[in-house]
Amino acid sequence: MSEKPDLVNRISSLIFRFRPLVILFFVSATLFMLWSATALKVDAGFNKLLPLEHPYMKTFVKYQTEFGGANRILIAITVKKGDIFTPEFFNTLKKITDDVFFIPGVDRSQVRSLFTPNVRFIEVVEDGFAGGNVIPADFQGTKEDLVQVRKNILKSGQVGRLVANDFSGAMITAGLLEIDPTTGKRINYQDIAKRLEDIRKKYETANIRIHIIGFAKVVGDITEGAKNVLMFFAIAFVITGILVYVYSLSLWLTALPLLTSLTAVSWQLGMLPLLGFGIDPMSILVPFLVFAIGVSHGVQMINSMRSEILNGASSKEAAKSSFQRLLIPGGIALASDTVGFLTILLIKIEMIQEMAITASIGVAVIILTNLFLLPVLLSYLPETTETLKSQLARRTERLKPLWRSLSSFTVNPLTTVTIIISLLLLAAGLWKGSAIQIGDLEQGVPELRSDSRYNIDSAIITDKFSIGVDILTVIAET
Repeated sequence: MSEKPDLVNRISSLIFRFRPLVILFFVSATLFMLWSATALKVDAGFNKLLPLEHPYMKTFVKYQTEFGGANRILIAITVKKGDIFTPEFFNTLKKITDDVFFIPGVDRSQVRSLFTPNVRFIEVVEDGFAGGNVIPADFQGTKEDLVQVRKNILKSGQVGRLVANDFSGAMITAGLLEIDPTTGKRINYQDIAKRLEDIRKKYETANIRIHIIGFAKVVGDITEGAKNVLMFFAIAFVITGILVYVYSLSLWLTALPLLTSLTAVSWQLGMLPLLGFGIDPMSILVPFLVFAIGVSHGVQMINSMRSEILNGASSKEAAKSSFQRLLIPGGIALASDTVGFLTILLIKIEMIQEMAITASIGVAVIILTNLFLLPVLLSYLPETTETLKSQLARRTERLKPLWRSLSSFTVNPLTTVTIIISLLLLAAGLWKGSAIQIGDLEQGVPELRSDSRYNIDSAIITDKFSIGVDILTVIAET
């Protein structure tokens, strides 16, 4: 007997000799990982989305203190009727400007509004140039004040930028710091998004509408929507369970692969805080991927188990034989998946690297839960009844005509037809694939639905103003 089978036999003998200890180890580790997962936090960051090693980004980072960063929030205050030149509107604009100024994480030097001193107008006069704040310090909201402010806005060149092109709204822009100077930690985007939403609720009236866009608001909306992920996970779990049961015709053979796959997900989530990671809203679906891979390998195990049972083996014998049969091919397949995810680390973008680490951890854990724990649990199954054996045998007989029909595609003349159809589909795929578009195809952000509040706000701001959150900065060095 070769060395590898000898090694596999020794491992299987050891594992199945100490089955209670193996189960105790996995139960203890799972409880610990579940406890650790309670410390898992949503960890979003604007810089995590950027290729900071690129020369352009190095220049951007070098001068972002002087010229401001690209992580901005835009708050547009619009009126449904009339224009902005009313005391009510300017009173609201002033209050919102003050509230934005004091949001933790906002770079106060980068806050711009008609009420901030960094928004000025310049005009040519008889003696040269004159200028001042767009809204004077003695502004009281009188009719004369509003007329003067309108003139100052036209002189300042802020129409389309801080004032809507049709004078139906005004804008407040603010840059965000990546690190909160008061705490020394990365800013809390969920808290910022909540404060922005509080501003919306506080100041919206029958005639005044508030529209907010920016990375912080995107993160907040995605995080809020991610709460529904648990519901979709439950739906996926139920559907998967039904499909596995239809395949296995056994509640035990259905429940155990699902259990070990959930165990892998819990280990994955529990290990992230231990390694100093959080979970990014953009990679919130990675646990779904780990669960799906786990179920896939679990079904392979129960398929082998079912075949052994049909051949008359006991539960323990069937589980041990399945373990010996699948340990090497299953381990190699999962190791290949893990290495494949790790190669994504070569992309020098922090969010993608974190996603690669998160996914590779989950897949690596499946090696333990589905190749070691699952067969041990399967070995404790009650002895299979003759009813189940007969059900499986009858279904096998019923499916034989189907498999016989499908196998005809592997012999001539259907083989030639199959190859020709495959080549035609390949050509069609290459033809349509060449027309694929890279990047966003619609307004707003693709992570949210087109009818989401954020994308509606983005469309309104784009329609009324000539600016957005995406900016092109040209820096000339001497």
